[in-house]
Amino acid sequence: MEFPRGFRAAAMAAGIKPSGKTDLSCVVSAQPCAWAFAGTRSTTAAACVTRNREVYADGQAVRALVVNAGNANAATGQQGARDNADIADAMSGVMNVRPHEVLTASTGIIGHLLPMDKVLSGLEHLPDELSADVPPFAAAIMTTDTRPKTATATLSSGAQIVGTAKGSGMIHPDMATMFAFAFSDAAVDQDALRAAFPAIVSRTFNAVTVDGDTSTNDMAVVLANGAAGETDLHEFLTALEGVMRDLARQIAADGEGATKLLTVKVSGASTEAEALTAARTCCVSPLLKSAVHGNDPNWGRVIMAVGRSGAAVDIEAMTVSVQGVPVFAGKPLTYDAAAVSAAMKAEEVIFELGLGVGEAKGEAWGCDLSAEYVVINAEYTT
Repeated sequence: MEFPRGFRAAAMAAGIKPSGKTDLSCVVSAQPCAWAFAGTRSTTAAACVTRNREVYADGQAVRALVVNAGNANAATGQQGARDNADIADAMSGVMNVRPHEVLTASTGIIGHLLPMDKVLSGLEHLPDELSADVPPFAAAIMTTDTRPKTATATLSSGAQIVGTAKGSGMIHPDMATMFAFAFSDAAVDQDALRAAFPAIVSRTFNAVTVDGDTSTNDMAVVLANGAAGETDLHEFLTALEGVMRDLARQIAADGEGATKLLTVKVSGASTEAEALTAARTCCVSPLLKSAVHGNDPNWGRVIMAVGRSGAAVDIEAMTVSVQGVPVFAGKPLTYDAAAVSAAMKAEEVIFELGLGVGEAKGEAWGCDLSAEYVVINAEYTT
């Protein structure tokens, strides 16, 4: 898999991760990019999120992204902010771009200063590693992920969208710890892209939840350099949402300790926002996630989750299906519990809910809750 025209990437092991795996990477565009950004709403946001917001507010084009994995550079005070700015400055120097054209992203353990000697030394070597290959970059941004996450789309104009993401734990709507980066050679209007981006994020990355915890470093970025020429805006935005939806589902399926993807589809809601809220609340419920892990069609936990979500519902008109089997329709239905349990052993478990109060729909994704999740997070730093 290769990046769209005009983009090149590099990845290397700078020594940030104790494992020795690749942990420093970048993507650079030959042309300035129109771009859109969404970051965590956490009030303890990391230095990279804060700086990217400032760059975003300036409204100028960007050309480069630099990512370090293994250290979040969050809760590191003014020194962390200076280190983040120094990374952008160093990146601008080695790639011959201006500092304000560089976006930064850090992910990993919170509360540790970056080993700046290793980071700055590594940045000097990145130009030698530049290529159009996506896999090295996709692997270098991972932390507890078990596999890289990529998705692509080709438009009728010939333009491409290539997306890559990382995320496995500390994932909950508010920018589902996740990064999502999309790169395109389509020419799109920046104002139109920015206007559409929040709703796309709401329906994709903010519809992902693994454990109910929101990261300090979450961000989603799309960069379009225009190398392929003009593209129909509606087609581009539709394709972009498709790529982001694919990545969101991959993040949920690769949740820490996960053995299966949990999908909740809600219809009959009063608004799309309430449909999404109901779906996300189901996906984050430890009780429902545990039932999914145990292949237990305990639909009462869905009723519970919807009830506490705050979404309007008519219980007498409400419907619930598990793996396509109706189990509730205003009252309990007779069904073969053993057969539904067997069907839940699939890689994806789907709950379909009708709230009975409107026409709006929404969908969210999560994963089951296993003992392995506890093991991973009990031993994360030691």
